Amino acid sequence: MKDLVIVGAGGFARETAAAARAAWNVLGFLDDDPALHGAIRTGRPILGGTELVHRMPDAAVVVCVGNPRNFTARRRIVERLDLPDERYATVVHPLASVGAGSEAGPGTVLLAGTVLTADVSIGSHVAVMPQAVLTHDDRVSDYCTIASGVRLGGGVVLDEGSYVGAGALVRESVKVGAWSLIGMGSVVLHDVPSNEVWAGNPAHLIRPLLRS
Repeated sequence: MKDLVIVGAGGFARETAAAARAAWNVLGFLDDDPALHGAIRTGRPILGGTELVHRMPDAAVVVCVGNPRNFTARRRIVERLDLPDERYATVVHPLASVGAGSEAGPGTVLLAGTVLTADVSIGSHVAVMPQAVLTHDDRVSDYCTIASGVRLGGGVVLDEGSYVGAGALVRESVKVGAWSLIGMGSVVLHDVPSNEVWAGNPAHLIRPLLRS
């Protein structure tokens, strides 16, 4: 089993550690909050700050940070660490189902109950939470987050960094623009432009989204 270190120590990071244990030797977590160093999370230590990845060249890495209030953080950390793609693990929970022709890029995590039915393409550093279903020909770009219970119809496109909230439904062939956020439980029937927050049933524009 190859060594794996997880950047972040929050809920998503701990879920990833639990998902990875069947296939990886999880060494522990890295977090830039000094108050956390030495603490134990899900049976693994917080080893130190994120820059330690450069002193652990034989360990694979996955960056597991971000939430609806700060869903651009994953990209910022990946860019700061500046690691080659081959350093990044792809973590697939044993109870995830990856159908024929489907693929997930480096740094991506598929948690328990995720279903990729057929010919689904997922980019790098994507977070797919439990019980999400992605159907035929979906295209998910780098740094996206798909929260628990999301359902994507066939041929959906999620542009870079978009966030689809828990329980949201996205109609087939709809495109969600880069760095837009879909609220939890929303029903998305039409294309969503970039950098906007949409929510409701049917989903509609709530406000523009200003990114830092």
